[in-house]
Amino acid sequence: MTQCSQPSFRFAGPGRREVVARFDGGTISSDGGALLLGEVERRTRILERFAGSFVDHRDPSKVEHQVGELVSQRVLGLCLGYEDLCDHDQLRQDPLLCLLSGKEVAGASLAGKSTLSRLELSTADTAAADRYKRVALDSAAVDALLVDVFLESHAQPPSSIVIDLDATDFAIHGRQEGRFFHGFYDHYCYLPLYIFCDEHLLCARLRPSNIDASQGTLDELPRIVEQIRSRWPEVSITLRADSGFCREAIMAWCAEHDVDFVFGLARNERLQAMVGYAEGLAAMQFAATGEPARRFEELEYRTLESWSRSRRVVAKVEYTARGFNPRFVVSSLERAQIEARALYEDLYCARGDMENRIKEQQLGLFAERVSAQTMAANQVRLYFASVGYVLMHALRRLGLAGTELERAQCDTIRVRLLKIGARVKTSVRRVVVSLSEAFPLQELFARVLDHLRIGGLSTA
Repeated sequence: MTQCSQPSFRFAGPGRREVVARFDGGTISSDGGALLLGEVERRTRILERFAGSFVDHRDPSKVEHQVGELVSQRVLGLCLGYEDLCDHDQLRQDPLLCLLSGKEVAGASLAGKSTLSRLELSTADTAAADRYKRVALDSAAVDALLVDVFLESHAQPPSSIVIDLDATDFAIHGRQEGRFFHGFYDHYCYLPLYIFCDEHLLCARLRPSNIDASQGTLDELPRIVEQIRSRWPEVSITLRADSGFCREAIMAWCAEHDVDFVFGLARNERLQAMVGYAEGLAAMQFAATGEPARRFEELEYRTLESWSRSRRVVAKVEYTARGFNPRFVVSSLERAQIEARALYEDLYCARGDMENRIKEQQLGLFAERVSAQTMAANQVRLYFASVGYVLMHALRRLGLAGTELERAQCDTIRVRLLKIGARVKTSVRRVVVSLSEAFPLQELFARVLDHLRIGGLSTA
Protein backbone atom coordinates (compact mmCIF):
# COMPACT_ATOMS: atom_id res chain seq x y z
CA MET A 1 0.00 0.00 0.00
CA THR A 2 1.22 3.50 -0.83
CA GLN A 3 2.35 5.22 2.36
CA CYS A 4 0.48 8.44 3.13
CA SER A 5 2.29 11.29 4.88
CA GLN A 6 -0.76 12.15 6.95
CA PRO A 7 -2.13 9.74 9.59
CA SER A 8 -5.74 10.79 9.09
CA PHE A 9 -8.17 12.26 6.54
CA ARG A 10 -10.25 15.28 7.47
CA PHE A 11 -13.72 16.08 6.06
CA ALA A 12 -16.32 18.73 6.68
CA GLY A 13 -19.02 17.62 9.12
CA PRO A 14 -22.36 18.98 10.35
CA GLY A 15 -22.15 22.36 12.02
CA ARG A 16 -18.75 22.98 13.52
CA ARG A 17 -17.88 19.34 13.86
CA GLU A 18 -14.95 17.95 11.95
CA VAL A 19 -14.96 14.43 10.51
CA VAL A 20 -11.69 12.52 10.87
CA ALA A 21 -11.11 9.20 9.08
CA ARG A 22 -8.27 6.71 9.54
CA PHE A 23 -7.43 3.26 8.24
CA ASP A 24 -7.16 1.89 11.76
CA GLY A 25 -10.41 -0.05 12.20
CA GLY A 26 -8.65 -3.35 12.82
CA THR A 27 -10.20 -6.66 11.74
CA ILE A 28 -12.92 -5.22 9.52
CA SER A 29 -13.87 -6.50 6.09
CA SER A 30 -15.95 -4.78 3.42
CA ASP A 31 -17.02 -8.17 2.01
CA GLY A 32 -19.16 -9.76 4.72
CA GLY A 33 -21.51 -11.25 2.15
CA ALA A 34 -18.66 -13.43 0.91
CA LEU A 35 -19.74 -15.86 3.60
CA LEU A 36 -22.46 -16.88 1.12
CA LEU A 37 -19.78 -17.80 -1.41
CA GLY A 38 -18.26 -19.98 1.29
CA GLU A 39 -21.59 -21.80 1.57
CA VAL A 40 -21.68 -22.23 -2.21
CA GLU A 41 -18.20 -23.76 -2.07
CA ARG A 42 -19.19 -26.07 0.78
CA ARG A 43 -22.08 -27.36 -1.32
CA THR A 44 -20.40 -27.59 -4.73
CA ARG A 45 -16.63 -27.94 -3.98
CA ILE A 46 -15.89 -25.91 -7.12
CA LEU A 47 -12.76 -24.24 -5.72
CA GLU A 48 -11.51 -27.44 -4.13
CA ARG A 49 -11.74 -29.29 -7.43
CA PHE A 50 -10.22 -26.37 -9.34
CA ALA A 51 -7.28 -26.41 -6.93
CA GLY A 52 -6.94 -30.12 -7.64
CA SER A 53 -6.22 -29.21 -11.27
CA PHE A 54 -2.85 -27.74 -10.23
CA VAL A 55 0.26 -29.90 -9.89
CA ASP A 56 2.43 -28.70 -7.01
CA HIS A 57 6.15 -29.44 -7.34
CA ARG A 58 7.17 -27.45 -4.25
CA ASP A 59 8.89 -28.95 -1.22
CA PRO A 60 6.02 -29.42 1.32
CA SER A 61 8.32 -28.63 4.23
CA LYS A 62 8.95 -25.15 2.82
CA VAL A 63 5.40 -24.25 1.80
CA GLU A 64 3.50 -21.56 3.70
CA HIS A 65 0.54 -21.12 1.34
CA GLN A 66 -1.15 -24.29 0.13
CA VAL A 67 -2.45 -24.49 -3.45
CA GLY A 68 -6.06 -24.55 -2.28
CA GLU A 69 -5.52 -21.34 -0.33
CA LEU A 70 -3.86 -19.60 -3.28
CA VAL A 71 -6.58 -20.64 -5.72
CA SER A 72 -9.41 -19.69 -3.36
CA GLN A 73 -7.82 -16.33 -2.61
CA ARG A 74 -7.47 -15.48 -6.31
CA VAL A 75 -10.94 -16.62 -7.42
CA LEU A 76 -12.75 -15.09 -4.44
CA GLY A 77 -10.87 -11.85 -5.05
CA LEU A 78 -12.26 -11.72 -8.60
CA CYS A 79 -15.77 -12.49 -7.36
CA LEU A 80 -15.49 -9.64 -4.88
CA GLY A 81 -14.31 -7.14 -7.48
CA TYR A 82 -10.52 -7.17 -7.02
CA GLU A 83 -9.20 -7.81 -10.50
CA ASP A 84 -5.52 -7.00 -10.07
CA LEU A 85 -2.92 -9.14 -8.36
CA CYS A 86 -1.44 -6.05 -6.72
CA ASP A 87 -4.70 -5.66 -4.76
CA HIS A 88 -3.72 -8.74 -2.78
CA ASP A 89 -0.72 -7.11 -1.13
CA GLN A 90 -3.29 -5.40 1.11
CA LEU A 91 -6.13 -7.93 0.81
CA ARG A 92 -3.89 -10.62 2.24
CA GLN A 93 -4.74 -9.16 5.65
CA ASP A 94 -8.52 -9.27 5.11
CA PRO A 95 -9.85 -11.54 7.90
CA LEU A 96 -12.82 -12.87 5.93
CA LEU A 97 -10.79 -13.62 2.83
CA CYS A 98 -8.33 -15.48 5.06
CA LEU A 99 -11.18 -17.43 6.61
CA LEU A 100 -12.81 -18.37 3.29
CA SER A 101 -9.48 -19.28 1.71
CA GLY A 102 -8.83 -21.83 4.45
CA LYS A 103 -6.46 -19.88 6.70
CA GLU A 104 -6.78 -19.60 10.46
CA VAL A 105 -7.88 -16.00 11.12
CA ALA A 106 -5.79 -15.24 14.20
CA GLY A 107 -2.43 -13.87 13.08
CA ALA A 108 -2.65 -15.41 9.61
CA SER A 109 -2.12 -13.69 6.31
CA LEU A 110 -2.64 -14.76 2.72
CA ALA A 111 -0.21 -14.67 -0.19
CA GLY A 112 0.96 -11.47 -1.82
CA LYS A 113 0.96 -10.64 -5.50
CA SER A 114 4.38 -12.20 -6.20
CA THR A 115 3.36 -15.60 -4.85
CA LEU A 116 -0.02 -15.53 -6.62
CA SER A 117 1.59 -14.61 -9.94
CA ARG A 118 3.47 -17.91 -9.93
CA LEU A 119 0.17 -19.72 -10.51
CA GLU A 120 -0.08 -17.92 -13.85
CA LEU A 121 3.57 -18.07 -14.87
CA SER A 122 4.27 -21.75 -14.15
CA THR A 123 4.05 -24.16 -17.08
CA ALA A 124 3.64 -27.92 -17.11
CA ASP A 125 6.88 -28.38 -19.07
CA THR A 126 9.11 -26.34 -16.75
CA ALA A 127 7.47 -26.37 -13.29
CA ALA A 128 9.27 -29.46 -11.99
CA ALA A 129 12.72 -27.93 -12.56
CA ASP A 130 11.99 -24.23 -12.04
CA ARG A 131 13.22 -22.58 -8.87
CA TYR A 132 10.16 -20.42 -8.19
CA LYS A 133 7.34 -21.18 -10.64
CA ARG A 134 6.56 -24.71 -9.49
CA VAL A 135 2.74 -24.92 -9.43
CA ALA A 136 1.44 -25.76 -12.92
CA LEU A 137 -2.12 -26.00 -14.15
CA ASP A 138 -3.55 -29.08 -15.88
CA SER A 139 -5.79 -27.46 -18.50
CA ALA A 140 -7.60 -30.67 -19.37
CA ALA A 141 -8.72 -31.07 -15.76
CA VAL A 142 -10.20 -27.55 -15.71
CA ASP A 143 -11.97 -28.15 -19.03
CA ALA A 144 -13.55 -31.29 -17.60
CA LEU A 145 -14.51 -29.48 -14.37
CA LEU A 146 -16.51 -26.83 -16.23
CA VAL A 147 -18.62 -29.52 -17.91
CA ASP A 148 -18.93 -31.52 -14.68
CA VAL A 149 -20.41 -28.54 -12.84
CA PHE A 150 -22.96 -28.16 -15.63
CA LEU A 151 -23.91 -31.84 -15.43
CA GLU A 152 -24.24 -31.68 -11.65
CA SER A 153 -26.65 -28.76 -11.90
CA HIS A 154 -29.40 -31.11 -13.15
CA ALA A 155 -31.09 -33.54 -10.79
CA GLN A 156 -32.53 -35.36 -13.82
CA PRO A 157 -31.10 -35.57 -17.35
CA PRO A 158 -32.87 -33.12 -19.69
CA SER A 159 -34.43 -34.46 -22.86
CA SER A 160 -32.63 -31.84 -24.99
CA ILE A 161 -30.04 -29.10 -24.65
CA VAL A 162 -28.80 -26.26 -26.87
CA ILE A 163 -25.06 -25.51 -26.91
CA ASP A 164 -24.07 -22.00 -27.98
CA LEU A 165 -20.80 -21.06 -29.68
CA ASP A 166 -19.42 -17.56 -30.05
CA ALA A 167 -16.22 -15.55 -30.28
CA THR A 168 -15.45 -12.18 -28.75
CA ASP A 169 -12.53 -9.78 -28.48
CA PHE A 170 -10.16 -9.09 -25.59
CA ALA A 171 -8.28 -5.87 -26.27
CA ILE A 172 -4.53 -6.00 -25.67
CA HIS A 173 -2.28 -2.98 -25.42
CA GLY A 174 1.24 -4.30 -24.98
CA ARG A 175 3.56 -6.59 -26.91
CA GLN A 176 2.06 -9.84 -25.66
CA GLU A 177 2.53 -13.13 -27.42
CA GLY A 178 -0.18 -13.70 -30.04
CA ARG A 179 -0.79 -10.00 -30.65
CA PHE A 180 -2.57 -9.29 -33.95
CA PHE A 181 -4.78 -6.54 -35.34
CA HIS A 182 -8.38 -7.54 -36.07
CA GLY A 183 -10.11 -5.54 -38.79
CA PHE A 184 -13.67 -6.12 -37.60
CA TYR A 185 -12.97 -5.08 -34.00
CA ASP A 186 -10.53 -2.38 -35.19
CA HIS A 187 -7.87 -2.98 -32.56
CA TYR A 188 -5.18 -5.41 -31.38
CA CYS A 189 -6.88 -8.21 -29.52
CA TYR A 190 -7.27 -11.88 -28.71
CA LEU A 191 -10.25 -13.80 -30.09
CA PRO A 192 -11.37 -16.25 -27.37
CA LEU A 193 -13.85 -19.03 -28.11
CA TYR A 194 -16.77 -19.38 -25.71
CA ILE A 195 -19.11 -22.35 -25.38
CA PHE A 196 -22.20 -22.09 -23.16
CA CYS A 197 -25.30 -24.15 -22.48
CA ASP A 198 -27.95 -21.74 -21.25
CA GLU A 199 -26.09 -19.83 -18.48
CA HIS A 200 -23.53 -22.59 -17.87
CA LEU A 201 -19.99 -21.98 -19.09
CA LEU A 202 -18.57 -25.08 -20.78
CA CYS A 203 -15.41 -23.71 -22.39
CA ALA A 204 -13.36 -20.51 -22.55
CA ARG A 205 -10.37 -20.88 -24.88
CA LEU A 206 -7.97 -18.03 -25.56
CA ARG A 207 -6.87 -17.69 -29.20
CA PRO A 208 -4.97 -15.16 -31.32
CA SER A 209 -7.13 -12.98 -33.55
CA ASN A 210 -5.52 -13.80 -36.91
CA ILE A 211 -7.77 -16.85 -37.37
CA ASP A 212 -11.24 -17.76 -38.55
CA ALA A 213 -13.83 -17.34 -35.79
CA SER A 214 -14.65 -21.06 -35.89
CA GLN A 215 -11.07 -22.31 -35.63
CA GLY A 216 -10.63 -24.74 -32.75
CA THR A 217 -14.32 -25.56 -32.50
CA LEU A 218 -13.74 -29.16 -33.49
CA ASP A 219 -11.01 -29.41 -30.85
CA GLU A 220 -13.50 -28.54 -28.11
CA LEU A 221 -16.86 -29.96 -29.23
CA PRO A 222 -15.96 -33.67 -29.34
CA ARG A 223 -14.71 -33.78 -25.75
CA ILE A 224 -17.67 -31.73 -24.47
CA VAL A 225 -20.28 -33.81 -26.29
CA GLU A 226 -18.59 -37.06 -25.24
CA GLN A 227 -18.50 -35.96 -21.59
CA ILE A 228 -22.17 -34.95 -21.67
CA ARG A 229 -23.32 -38.15 -23.36
CA SER A 230 -21.31 -40.32 -21.00
CA ARG A 231 -23.66 -39.05 -18.27
CA TRP A 232 -26.77 -38.41 -20.40
CA PRO A 233 -26.67 -40.93 -23.28
CA GLU A 234 -30.20 -40.11 -24.50
CA VAL A 235 -29.98 -36.33 -24.53
CA SER A 236 -30.68 -34.51 -27.81
CA ILE A 237 -28.02 -31.87 -28.57
CA THR A 238 -28.37 -28.86 -30.87
CA LEU A 239 -25.52 -26.47 -31.70
CA ARG A 240 -26.34 -22.80 -32.23
CA ALA A 241 -24.08 -20.05 -33.55
CA ASP A 242 -23.84 -17.13 -35.95
CA SER A 243 -22.55 -17.30 -39.51
CA GLY A 244 -18.93 -17.28 -38.35
CA PHE A 245 -19.40 -20.96 -37.41
CA CYS A 246 -21.28 -22.03 -40.53
CA ARG A 247 -18.50 -24.24 -41.84
CA GLU A 248 -18.73 -27.53 -43.73
CA ALA A 249 -16.37 -29.33 -41.33
CA ILE A 250 -18.54 -28.47 -38.32
CA MET A 251 -21.82 -29.37 -40.05
CA ALA A 252 -20.35 -32.64 -41.32
CA TRP A 253 -19.13 -33.50 -37.80
CA CYS A 254 -22.63 -32.84 -36.46
CA ALA A 255 -24.12 -35.22 -39.02
CA GLU A 256 -21.63 -37.95 -38.11
CA HIS A 257 -22.27 -37.63 -34.35
CA ASP A 258 -26.04 -37.21 -34.26
CA VAL A 259 -25.88 -33.56 -33.24
CA ASP A 260 -28.31 -31.03 -34.74
CA PHE A 261 -27.36 -27.46 -35.56
CA VAL A 262 -28.79 -24.08 -36.48
CA PHE A 263 -26.25 -21.57 -37.79
CA GLY A 264 -26.54 -18.13 -39.28
CA LEU A 265 -25.80 -18.04 -43.00
CA ALA A 266 -24.24 -15.00 -44.65
CA ARG A 267 -26.35 -13.58 -47.46
CA ASN A 268 -25.18 -13.67 -51.08
CA GLU A 269 -26.59 -12.96 -54.53
CA ARG A 270 -27.92 -16.50 -55.02
CA LEU A 271 -29.79 -16.46 -51.73
CA GLN A 272 -31.15 -12.98 -52.46
CA ALA A 273 -32.45 -14.16 -55.82
CA MET A 274 -34.16 -17.19 -54.26
CA VAL A 275 -36.29 -14.93 -52.02
CA GLY A 276 -37.02 -12.26 -54.63
CA TYR A 277 -40.73 -13.16 -54.93
CA ALA A 278 -41.17 -13.14 -51.14
CA GLU A 279 -39.48 -9.73 -50.97
CA GLY A 280 -42.00 -8.40 -53.47
CA LEU A 281 -44.91 -9.67 -51.37
CA ALA A 282 -43.41 -8.13 -48.23
CA ALA A 283 -42.93 -4.79 -50.02
CA MET A 284 -46.58 -4.75 -51.12
CA GLN A 285 -47.73 -5.60 -47.60
CA PHE A 286 -45.64 -2.76 -46.19
CA ALA A 287 -47.04 -0.32 -48.77
CA ALA A 288 -50.60 -1.32 -47.85
CA THR A 289 -50.23 -1.19 -44.05
CA GLY A 290 -47.27 1.06 -43.35
CA GLU A 291 -46.12 -1.54 -40.80
CA PRO A 292 -43.00 -3.72 -41.05
CA ALA A 293 -43.79 -6.86 -43.03
CA ARG A 294 -42.08 -10.17 -42.24
CA ARG A 295 -42.30 -13.47 -44.10
CA PHE A 296 -40.44 -16.77 -43.77
CA GLU A 297 -39.37 -18.94 -46.68
CA GLU A 298 -38.14 -22.54 -46.82
CA LEU A 299 -35.20 -23.17 -49.16
CA GLU A 300 -33.04 -26.09 -50.21
CA TYR A 301 -29.60 -24.64 -50.73
CA ARG A 302 -26.07 -25.77 -51.49
CA THR A 303 -22.99 -23.64 -52.03
CA LEU A 304 -21.15 -23.91 -55.31
CA GLU A 305 -18.02 -25.46 -53.81
CA SER A 306 -17.72 -25.65 -50.01
CA TRP A 307 -20.77 -27.70 -48.96
CA SER A 308 -20.90 -31.45 -49.51
CA ARG A 309 -24.72 -31.57 -49.82
CA SER A 310 -27.90 -29.49 -49.96
CA ARG A 311 -29.28 -28.32 -46.63
CA ARG A 312 -32.40 -26.72 -45.24
CA VAL A 313 -32.21 -22.93 -45.18
CA VAL A 314 -34.84 -20.68 -43.62
CA ALA A 315 -35.02 -17.11 -44.88
CA LYS A 316 -36.53 -14.27 -42.88
CA VAL A 317 -37.68 -11.74 -45.46
CA GLU A 318 -38.51 -8.42 -43.85
CA TYR A 319 -39.43 -5.05 -45.35
CA THR A 320 -39.40 -1.94 -43.17
CA ALA A 321 -39.15 1.81 -43.67
CA ARG A 322 -35.43 1.25 -44.22
CA GLY A 323 -36.01 -1.27 -47.00
CA PHE A 324 -35.28 -4.98 -47.21
CA ASN A 325 -33.64 -6.78 -44.29
CA PRO A 326 -33.22 -10.46 -45.22
CA ARG A 327 -31.61 -12.96 -42.85
CA PHE A 328 -30.77 -16.64 -43.41
CA VAL A 329 -30.13 -19.63 -41.16
CA VAL A 330 -29.14 -23.17 -42.08
CA SER A 331 -30.23 -26.13 -39.96
CA SER A 332 -30.23 -29.90 -39.79
CA LEU A 333 -33.64 -29.82 -38.11
CA GLU A 334 -36.40 -30.94 -40.43
CA ARG A 335 -39.67 -29.14 -41.12
CA ALA A 336 -41.59 -31.82 -39.24
CA GLN A 337 -39.53 -31.02 -36.12
CA ILE A 338 -39.83 -27.24 -36.16
CA GLU A 339 -41.49 -24.84 -38.59
CA ALA A 340 -39.62 -21.95 -40.20
CA ARG A 341 -40.82 -19.07 -38.01
CA ALA A 342 -40.16 -20.95 -34.77
CA LEU A 343 -36.75 -22.07 -36.01
CA TYR A 344 -35.69 -18.49 -36.61
CA GLU A 345 -37.52 -16.50 -33.95
CA ASP A 346 -37.69 -18.94 -31.04
CA LEU A 347 -34.58 -21.06 -31.51
CA TYR A 348 -31.97 -19.08 -33.43
CA CYS A 349 -32.65 -15.60 -32.06
CA ALA A 350 -32.44 -16.89 -28.47
CA ARG A 351 -28.69 -17.20 -28.95
CA GLY A 352 -28.44 -13.47 -28.20
CA ASP A 353 -28.59 -14.21 -24.48
CA MET A 354 -25.19 -15.89 -24.71
CA GLU A 355 -23.67 -12.49 -25.50
CA ASN A 356 -24.97 -11.24 -22.14
CA ARG A 357 -23.24 -14.15 -20.39
CA ILE A 358 -19.96 -13.40 -22.19
CA LYS A 359 -20.17 -9.74 -21.18
CA GLU A 360 -20.94 -10.80 -17.62
CA GLN A 361 -17.79 -12.89 -17.43
CA GLN A 362 -15.71 -10.44 -19.45
CA LEU A 363 -16.67 -7.33 -17.47
CA GLY A 364 -18.03 -8.60 -14.15
CA LEU A 365 -15.31 -11.23 -13.56
CA PHE A 366 -12.53 -9.37 -15.43
CA ALA A 367 -11.80 -12.07 -18.00
CA GLU A 368 -10.44 -9.45 -20.39
CA ARG A 369 -7.50 -8.63 -18.09
CA VAL A 370 -5.04 -10.48 -20.33
CA SER A 371 -1.92 -8.37 -19.80
CA ALA A 372 0.57 -11.18 -19.11
CA GLN A 373 3.37 -11.69 -21.60
CA THR A 374 2.54 -15.21 -22.78
CA MET A 375 -0.62 -16.81 -24.17
CA ALA A 376 -0.29 -19.61 -21.60
CA ALA A 377 -0.32 -17.19 -18.66
CA ASN A 378 -3.28 -15.30 -20.09
CA GLN A 379 -5.16 -18.59 -20.56
CA VAL A 380 -4.65 -19.29 -16.85
CA ARG A 381 -6.06 -15.85 -16.08
CA LEU A 382 -9.06 -16.69 -18.24
CA TYR A 383 -9.51 -19.93 -16.29
CA PHE A 384 -9.53 -18.02 -13.00
CA ALA A 385 -12.20 -15.65 -14.34
CA SER A 386 -14.16 -18.61 -15.70
CA VAL A 387 -14.19 -20.43 -12.37
CA GLY A 388 -15.16 -17.16 -10.71
CA TYR A 389 -18.14 -16.95 -13.06
CA VAL A 390 -19.08 -20.57 -12.35
CA LEU A 391 -18.96 -19.90 -8.59
CA MET A 392 -21.09 -16.75 -8.89
CA HIS A 393 -23.54 -18.52 -11.18
CA ALA A 394 -23.83 -21.32 -8.62
CA LEU A 395 -24.75 -18.68 -6.02
CA ARG A 396 -27.40 -17.33 -8.38
CA ARG A 397 -28.69 -20.76 -9.31
CA LEU A 398 -28.71 -22.35 -5.86
CA GLY A 399 -29.20 -19.39 -3.55
CA LEU A 400 -31.02 -16.65 -5.44
CA ALA A 401 -33.72 -18.69 -7.21
CA GLY A 402 -37.12 -17.21 -6.45
CA THR A 403 -35.66 -13.95 -5.09
CA GLU A 404 -35.47 -10.43 -6.48
CA LEU A 405 -31.88 -11.11 -7.64
CA GLU A 406 -32.47 -14.43 -9.42
CA ARG A 407 -31.76 -12.83 -12.83
CA ALA A 408 -29.17 -10.32 -11.60
CA GLN A 409 -25.74 -10.25 -13.18
CA CYS A 410 -22.58 -10.91 -11.21
CA ASP A 411 -21.63 -7.30 -10.62
CA THR A 412 -25.13 -6.52 -9.33
CA ILE A 413 -25.01 -9.50 -6.96
CA ARG A 414 -21.62 -8.33 -5.74
CA VAL A 415 -22.79 -4.79 -4.97
CA ARG A 416 -26.19 -5.71 -3.50
CA LEU A 417 -25.37 -8.86 -1.56
CA LEU A 418 -21.63 -9.35 -1.02
CA LYS A 419 -20.41 -5.87 -0.13
CA ILE A 420 -21.39 -5.78 3.54
CA GLY A 421 -19.27 -4.15 6.22
CA ALA A 422 -18.25 -6.72 8.84
CA ARG A 423 -16.13 -6.84 11.99
CA VAL A 424 -14.40 -10.16 12.65
CA LYS A 425 -13.64 -11.34 16.19
CA THR A 426 -11.75 -14.54 16.91
CA SER A 427 -11.85 -16.54 20.12
CA VAL A 428 -10.52 -19.97 21.04
CA ARG A 429 -13.67 -21.79 19.94
CA ARG A 430 -15.26 -19.68 17.22
CA VAL A 431 -15.08 -16.77 14.80
CA VAL A 432 -17.80 -14.12 15.17
CA VAL A 433 -18.58 -11.98 12.12
CA SER A 434 -20.63 -8.92 13.06
CA LEU A 435 -22.36 -7.67 9.91
CA SER A 436 -23.53 -4.09 9.50
CA GLU A 437 -26.89 -3.41 11.18
CA ALA A 438 -27.67 -0.91 8.41
CA PHE A 439 -27.49 -3.52 5.62
CA PRO A 440 -30.87 -3.19 3.80
CA LEU A 441 -31.17 -6.75 2.44
CA GLN A 442 -30.93 -8.70 5.69
CA GLU A 443 -34.05 -10.77 4.97
CA LEU A 444 -32.76 -11.66 1.51
CA PHE A 445 -29.40 -12.67 3.01
CA ALA A 446 -31.19 -15.07 5.37
CA ARG A 447 -33.29 -16.54 2.53
CA VAL A 448 -30.24 -17.13 0.36
CA LEU A 449 -28.44 -18.89 3.20
CA ASP A 450 -31.48 -21.12 3.76
CA HIS A 451 -31.56 -22.02 0.07
CA LEU A 452 -27.87 -22.90 0.05
CA ARG A 453 -28.27 -25.25 2.99
CA ILE A 454 -31.03 -27.25 1.32
CA GLY A 455 -30.13 -30.24 -0.86
CA GLY A 456 -26.89 -31.71 -2.12
CA LEU A 457 -24.64 -31.08 -5.06
CA SER A 458 -27.31 -30.74 -7.72
CA THR A 459 -30.58 -28.96 -8.24
CA ALA A 460 -33.44 -29.41 -10.66
